[in-house]
Amino acid sequence: MKPISQTEVQKKIDSLAKKDVYVHLETTNGAYASHFDEEAYNVGAFIRNAHVKYQHGKIVSTGGSYRVGLKLDIGWIYAEGVSDFEIDDKNRLLMAGHDREGRLMVALEISETPFSHEADPDE
Repeated sequence: MKPISQTEVQKKIDSLAKKDVYVHLETTNGAYASHFDEEAYNVGAFIRNAHVKYQHGKIVSTGGSYRVGLKLDIGWIYAEGVSDFEIDDKNRLLMAGHDREGRLMVALEISETPFSHEADPDE
């Protein structure tokens, strides 16, 4: 992955609008939160292969990271805190945000084909 290029990511988001796509969205502070603070809550959300069609999407800077929103017919999907991206060899848009130690905090991925449901070393 490389640092977000807002122009490049927006172009890819636009190219996937109004198409049937699959979304992977994940947020976590991970089990490591309670390793450093016994009173910390572990939080997270995970959805894989949500089959959606979004009207339009937008990436905006939040000062040091980015928020990506996808407008659906009946609501929104959004992720905040993404800082890195890649368009992989399967033409999927993969975005992620990490903490200072490099641990995953948020991931938003968009693909025209379903993501693997098995452990895949390429994902």
